[in-house]
Amino acid sequence: MKKILFTAALLIPAFSLFSQEPADALRYSWYTSSGTARQQAVGGAMTSLGGDLSAAYVNPAGLGFYRTGDFVLTPGYNFLNNKATYYGRTEKEKRNNFSFGTTGLVIGSGSERGNRGRQHNSAFAIAINRTASFSSNVTYRGANNQNSYSNKFLEEISNDRDANSVAENYPFGTSLAFNTYWIDTIAGGSSGNYQFQTRAPIATGLLQENIITSRGGITELALAFAGAQRDKFYFGFTLGVPFLKYDRESTFTEADATANTDNKFDYASITENLITKGTGINLKLGVIYKPVEYVRLGLAVHTPTFYRLTDKYNASVTTNTENYQGTQTQDSYIFTGGQDAEFAYWMFTPYRIMASGSYVLREIEDVRKQKGFLTADIEYVNYKASSYTTDPEGDNSQTTKDYFKSLNKAIDNAYKGTFNFRAGGELKFTTIMARLGMAYYGNPYKDIAGEKGSRFQLTGGLGYRNKGMFIDLTYVHTMGKDVHFAYRLQNRPYSGAGLKQTGGNAVLTVGFKI
Repeated sequence: MKKILFTAALLIPAFSLFSQEPADALRYSWYTSSGTARQQAVGGAMTSLGGDLSAAYVNPAGLGFYRTGDFVLTPGYNFLNNKATYYGRTEKEKRNNFSFGTTGLVIGSGSERGNRGRQHNSAFAIAINRTASFSSNVTYRGANNQNSYSNKFLEEISNDRDANSVAENYPFGTSLAFNTYWIDTIAGGSSGNYQFQTRAPIATGLLQENIITSRGGITELALAFAGAQRDKFYFGFTLGVPFLKYDRESTFTEADATANTDNKFDYASITENLITKGTGINLKLGVIYKPVEYVRLGLAVHTPTFYRLTDKYNASVTTNTENYQGTQTQDSYIFTGGQDAEFAYWMFTPYRIMASGSYVLREIEDVRKQKGFLTADIEYVNYKASSYTTDPEGDNSQTTKDYFKSLNKAIDNAYKGTFNFRAGGELKFTTIMARLGMAYYGNPYKDIAGEKGSRFQLTGGLGYRNKGMFIDLTYVHTMGKDVHFAYRLQNRPYSGAGLKQTGGNAVLTVGFKI
């Protein structure tokens, strides 16, 4: 089954860039829970629990438990290790960086009605949270005698017989490869009727290497409101405004695996730089119901996030064909007037549905006398629901519309809906609390070319609350597996690198009653 999994093309003369791929759609939606240290310590489960500022990002109805206000600050530090295996060889990389979880302000209030006790209360919150981090270093190497990166270029021009067109109309990859002789014409052609070949000696083997450095993340501003009726039914909504930045530099190199200096190929490499920036908007809706005092049931729905994104992109290719044409280098700036190519578009992430139950030990209004809780969430995310479309203020040509139509079909073919599970608990000893939790994030891939991915977290932490101040400390240990493809081919076998990821996140939350 043929799928479009990466396309970079140029619309002459506007120089519009197509650099989006299904992997981007997954990256911007497949991430683990983040929040306060308390939430993280119980596996991120917050759909039915409430009473924490991070409820604004999970189920805003949980803010309805507030009677007073909190100011919360949550710094953190991340440790990430990647182990990549490619054609039997394994490489390791690591990346450490500071982060922050849910930080902000929540103000709650309530009203009384005679002897019937509290009847109504409401809360408002404003918070900011790093909901996803893209910081990562990945390196993999291996010996490949099945295909070449240059086969991707040849597939892109499979219906193009004009050498001048190939030299000019694909300036973010194929044209650069052709102009530096990574790919070349086959002898015997004529003007407008050429065929093309790779100079890479696939049959005798290629030594391939891919180095990827990624930075950035998604930081979301949340404005949330919640209310409660008779301390039984809680409801809320959050308006989320995420700010996205993704910065990636990748260099793929393939070299002749032999010592032959007369086969017209020593090595070739392509370096690509992509910066994606944009702002989005979403809505989170939720309810919590207490059928009895010690049981809480929660339901939350997150609408798709609508993003307006802009890509800035450049690429360069260097090829050494030894005594044939020597070393040649060309970059995309020669086609774009010395500037990065820029392209604006819209993207929609998948919707999410969460259901949850919590059991509170000794559930009474005075939280100081509660003894703890057990809680669990189940979440459904339909990753194939991600989609791209044109920006009405940008390029709306039929070519662009057709490209996005193909891209959305590729997303449908590559991904599926899956379930995520989060669970945890807390025991309270007067002013000290101990917490444990776990989370499992299911496989979003349809497994067309060996793609499999999942993430598993074990969490634990301690909390202290006394005299209007609270401090929570949590450690989150993450284990995961994923795949990465430097290139994908439609007409030849190809392989990706298997990734195993381990990491930790130390989170500290300091809060004050107001």
